[in-house]
Amino acid sequence: MNLPNALTLLRIFLVPLLVVVLLTRVEGHVYFGAAIFSLAVTTDYLDGYFARRRNEVTRLGILLDPLADKLLTAAAFLSLVEMGLVPAWVVMIVLARELAVTGLRNVAAGRGVLIGASGLGKAKMVAQVVAILLFLLSPPYPLLRLPALVALGGVVALTLVSGADYFVRFYREVLRPAAR
Repeated sequence: MNLPNALTLLRIFLVPLLVVVLLTRVEGHVYFGAAIFSLAVTTDYLDGYFARRRNEVTRLGILLDPLADKLLTAAAFLSLVEMGLVPAWVVMIVLARELAVTGLRNVAAGRGVLIGASGLGKAKMVAQVVAILLFLLSPPYPLLRLPALVALGGVVALTLVSGADYFVRFYREVLRPAAR
């Protein structure tokens, strides 16, 4: 166990706390939820930073980090659906892409190929974080609703494009070499 992997595990442990806080709906829950979500996102940045800086990139971290990201964003988006802030069909697109990409990465890993995060995947994650934070803060600040919807449109676009990119990379790195 190293610091980057511990930060990834902390992010995973913050997920149920985030859901409970967001769905309990006590006064101020959106602020506390936004703080928990922001802390979890910060651990995502820090685990990658420390893994590279301290040369502690591990196979476990490569596999666990995207899983932690998916759990965090899925929990946040599903909570936003339950809160009536985000349409369910958008979350279904996001979740379908996440499950498909996770499946592709697992198949590739089983064949000894690690498909790392792409620039598109990272951009999708940034768009998700921005959209989630804007939606969390839109009930007390209604002027954030339009920017949240615009950010959500970006999430959908990046979700579809980055998902297609992973399928192309899977084909090139896993399937095509096997066909030769």
